[in-house]
Parts: sequence; C-alpha cells; structure tokens
Amino acid sequence: MENDGIDYNIVFPHEKTTETHWQGTKEPVVILLGWAGCKDKHLTKYSSIYNDQGCVTIRYTAPLKTVFISESFGYKELRTTALKLLEILYDYEVEQSPIFFHIFSNGGFMLYRYIVELLHRDKQFSSLCIIGAIVDSAPGSGNVLGAIRALAATLGPKISPVLKYVLITLFAFTVFLLRIVLYPLTKYVHKNHYDAVKEQPPAWPHFFLYSSADQVIRAKDVRHFADTLKFKGVRVDSYDFVSSGHVSHLREYSEQYPCKCRNFLMTCMKDTKGGHTKTRQRVSDQ
Repeated sequence: MENDGIDYNIVFPHEKTTETHWQGTKEPVVILLGWAGCKDKHLTKYSSIYNDQGCVTIRYTAPLKTVFISESFGYKELRTTALKLLEILYDYEVEQSPIFFHIFSNGGFMLYRYIVELLHRDKQFSSLCIIGAIVDSAPGSGNVLGAIRALAATLGPKISPVLKYVLITLFAFTVFLLRIVLYPLTKYVHKNHYDAVKEQPPAWPHFFLYSSADQVIRAKDVRHFADTLKFKGVRVDSYDFVSSGHVSHLREYSEQYPCKCRNFLMTCMKDTKGGHTKTRQRVSDQ
C-alpha cells in the first residue's frame, strides 16, 4: 500500500485471534521499521510474531538512497516519512490503540529518531499511547567500517564488482568526512541519530537485542546507548545473543527470539493496563 509516496504494508489479525489474546482490550499496533535493503518478505517473518498474537502490524523499510545518501549528507528526508507513518494510524483509526515499535539496524533507527522527535514536539500526536520499543542490532555510532560493511551487504553479489567498488569508495569517503572529520563542526546543525535520541530519549521502555559477534553495529555502542537511557530514567532491558550476525538473531535463534519479543510486549501491555505512567509516553506529559 502507499500513503503519499511511502510503500508500507498493514495487516489486521483475525477477530478471534485478537479476542483470544487481548480479551476485549484494544490490541497493540506494532510498527516494524526494516533495516537498509530489507525486503518485505523478510520483515514479514518478524511481523508474524505479532500477528499470531492478535496485533495489528505496519511494516515499512526506508529506501536505500535515503538511508545511505540523503541521511549521510544531512538531508532529513526521513522526517517527512516519519510524519506520514504516524498519520497512517489515524487513516486506519487505530490511534487510540497501544503503539509498539520494533526497529532494525541503523536504517530503521534513523527513521525512529524522527518519529521520537515528532512525538516529543508535535501536539498532533499528543493522544498516542506508546508502550515500548524493541531495537534489534542498533544503534551504532561513528562506525565507518560497519557502515561500509552494511552497504556492501545491501548491494549484494549481483551488482557489477567495479560499480560496487566505486559506490563503496565514494560512500566511505563521504561517511569519513561528514561523520568523523567534520562532525565536531556540524553536529549542532546535523546531529546524528545516535546522539539525537540519546540526548532526548523517549520515556517508554526499550529492549535492545544485539550480538557481540555483530560486524556492522558494535556491541559497545548498543551497551553505551542503553546505559545512557537507563541513567536518564528510561526502563531498559537488553540481551546479547553473543554469536549471531547482524539482524540475524531470529534466523539463528528461531524459538528464543520470538519468545523474548512476545514477553516484552506482554510486559509493556500489562504495565499500561496497570496505569504505570513511566511505561508509556504521551506528548502532553513532556
């Protein structure tokens, strides 16, 4: 489906499934933000974790050119995309439901950054109730080698080796220049996603799923980010899968991964029903 130019997928569960799991309460709406280059068939495997629990799911992956080019040069195209994604909730009249995020890699986290900013500042979304977020293989900060590996993996084996080399070289130069050399001078104008969310974090609970074996996102970046949010009063959980690769935890831990996702969602829902205000975020509370 498309909404003003963004290609997304929304799935509503069977009514009986919803009644079985949520017993008359509003079912959660889970927004899944894919990693750069993610195909929808891959994201569907993750959304099924929630559809099977009677949740509404919205799947979206930002275009490669936006993640690797526009954002690298400081053009914030994803800010407009974030606005359109939140408007979808109103289009389908699910804005009164509990909202839950599942974010993948820096590609998804870049978009999440702008969603968080909108929820902080835009009164249009003051009625939304955000109950939690799972962050898979993110966020990373200033890791040029990881960014290059991510681009190489995204381009895949079908592209011409010469073209692949040229694209990776240009990207590496750009990333090194903007994120390392010039960042101290430009960070107040073009703050990166890692620093932006770390400095103004959302209040809802976060669950970070990562791996020490990840060659794209450094585990120490994830741990530092999680510790910073915890220090600022955000409820944070994390789990190191130790041996799985970048955004490969579900593939390598096919039973453990869905279980952790479902348990965290259920915890967030129970806390919301119990009226624990720290587990949810309304813009009016800011």
